[in-house]
Amino acid sequence: MSGYVELHGRGLHSGARASIRFDARPGPLLFRFGDDEASPEQLTLVRTDHGVCLRARHGRHEVDLCEHMLAALAGLGLRSGVVVTVTGPEVPLLDGGAFELGRALATLACRREPPRLVVAERAELSDGSSSYVFEPGDSVHLQVEVDFGHGLGRQRAEHRGEPEAFMAEIAAARTFGFEHDAESLRRAGRARHVDPSAVVVLDAEGRVLGPSRPLEPNELARHKLLDLIGDLALYGGPPRGRVFADRPGHTATHRVVAKALASGLLRPI
Repeated sequence: MSGYVELHGRGLHSGARASIRFDARPGPLLFRFGDDEASPEQLTLVRTDHGVCLRARHGRHEVDLCEHMLAALAGLGLRSGVVVTVTGPEVPLLDGGAFELGRALATLACRREPPRLVVAERAELSDGSSSYVFEPGDSVHLQVEVDFGHGLGRQRAEHRGEPEAFMAEIAAARTFGFEHDAESLRRAGRARHVDPSAVVVLDAEGRVLGPSRPLEPNELARHKLLDLIGDLALYGGPPRGRVFADRPGHTATHRVVAKALASGLLRPI
């Protein structure tokens, strides 16, 4: 097993040039941010607002917008045999989802592995307006449901752990945001590269603003599911078992998973 693939683009928040490289190499999954190297267990959350920013536990380099990269790895069942190198302050936005990342990883033909996390018992946990129901099961089963309002209504999406279905149904769902949030993000020095081919911008009524192309069916829920897969991947998931998430968000998911791990509701296999 050898070979590599590299993708180049710009970061959503910084607007800076960035690249990501995947090397197929025997051994554990590793991340290289600048001159820092870490396994998934050695990564530390820096920020979870409008994306996931990570750094190595004892490192200096922070990398934003990591959730799509993590989702691509987990969606394809890649938990070892890959070294991920990010150059720049962010993982490049690319298509606004995880399709280009997943397609690049698929060319390496790495071995797929089962989850390293399992749901041990039934429980419901909440964080703010987000709620999560966990149930034991024999296979991966994620469900997301969100009432977006704004004329968009309630949307649902699910994932049962199959890499082919992940690529066909979930990976291409684009990042989205509302026009009324854009100014506050820009004042905070973020969302500097809103590529209309990769990002959906919605007005107060839920209408897509040009030049973004129209939404696909349930695309917003499918992107929320994509984010959930990426968030769970940091802990060895998605887990074996069922997770139903109502209005999930990065911050809520990481807080809930931390509680679930501490209580034994989720446990490593």
